[in-house]
Amino acid sequence: MSMAVETGTWQLDPARSTVGVRHKTMWGMVTVKGTFAGLTGGGEVGPDGSASGSITLDTTSLDTKNAKRDTHLRSADFFDADRHPELIFAVRSATPGDDKAVEVAGELTARGISRPQSFTAHLTEASADAVALTAEFAVDREQFGMGWNQLGMIRGRTTVTASLRFVRATS
Repeated sequence: MSMAVETGTWQLDPARSTVGVRHKTMWGMVTVKGTFAGLTGGGEVGPDGSASGSITLDTTSLDTKNAKRDTHLRSADFFDADRHPELIFAVRSATPGDDKAVEVAGELTARGISRPQSFTAHLTEASADAVALTAEFAVDREQFGMGWNQLGMIRGRTTVTASLRFVRATS
């Protein structure tokens, strides 16, 4: 059974949306988790059910519950927040698939470097006033110039999790 999303313009509800990251460090023995408090976005759903839009994250809003680590993550070793204060995911297409799946293709930009990114999201709510999706995908941070890896402690990919709720945009 699929859910139909109504045609129109939608705006991210940041109070009811979350974007987090998780990465294994210390040679895979410790998982660091963080969430971005500053997020904005929106999109448009066409008559055929396809969608496009963007989500923007404030790199200075990442909170891992460790102030020293958060400061390091904002530095030039990672996000370089002074020069690149935003992470942007531009959705080029979001097409309904089987059941409640949505095939998302877009472009992730971090540190001024853009790379294609595709994943499957899952529709959890679709009404005349709200649309909600969840997604999880992996990112190779080295592709975005975040290669810092002292003593080989940080290997592998970073997992991004998102729970996004959109409300109908008012004119």
